[in-house]
Amino acid sequence: MSRPPTTDDARARSRAFVIQGLTHRLTHDFGGGPRPLRFRDVINVQKAGTPVVLLGLMLVYQNFDPRAWMYLALHGSYGIVWLIKDLSFPDPAWQGRVTIGGALMAFLGVLGWYWVFGWLVISGLADAPYPLPEPAWFALCATLCIVGIAIMIAADAQKYFTLRLEKGLITTGMFRYIRHPNYLGEMMIYGSFALLVWHWLPALVLAWVWLGVFAVNMRAKEASMSRYPEWAAYRRRSWWLVPGVF
Repeated sequence: MSRPPTTDDARARSRAFVIQGLTHRLTHDFGGGPRPLRFRDVINVQKAGTPVVLLGLMLVYQNFDPRAWMYLALHGSYGIVWLIKDLSFPDPAWQGRVTIGGALMAFLGVLGWYWVFGWLVISGLADAPYPLPEPAWFALCATLCIVGIAIMIAADAQKYFTLRLEKGLITTGMFRYIRHPNYLGEMMIYGSFALLVWHWLPALVLAWVWLGVFAVNMRAKEASMSRYPEWAAYRRRSWWLVPGVF
């Protein structure tokens, strides 16, 4: 199914480690000094703040049309879902402590931009007509978001509870056919938000996040997984992100 590894893959993974290291320094160590927060706290503040910020924007702009409510329902509820997930099975990758400067860099570099999506909708700046009638477009966005949440939650839960019992390569369940289902779920979720906004800026933000953060992390993760003896066979029979595509 998936092509065998090449020299180009090795180079790409090496670059991924360099970029990942730089990103980690910026979001965890920037400015030095005390580390009062864990990285999960920074993420959770943004997630918890999302419905509050969106409701505040609706009040400021006095915008209570269906598009604004639909955006609040999708993005706001996802923030609540994330908090429930973090309470139930927190990701070990987010437990590192960060400086104040690192927290600000994480927010300014990625997390804060997600609030801009809602501002575009609620302020009326993103008012281009949808390619489909509005109810059909809403249904498309809601479906993409809900399915994405299910994939992300299922993958993260499987990884968390499986690794608590036995360390090693996970090749069953959500990971049977694709190697990064949690990232696929996240991309579907934020893709649904971008489609609902229907503006060029969210597309640009997601291009940066997916290529500069997600793809880099996936490359680095594969380099780590390659230490397992069963990795080569698993790689050959699985897909990177989307079954039948890549």
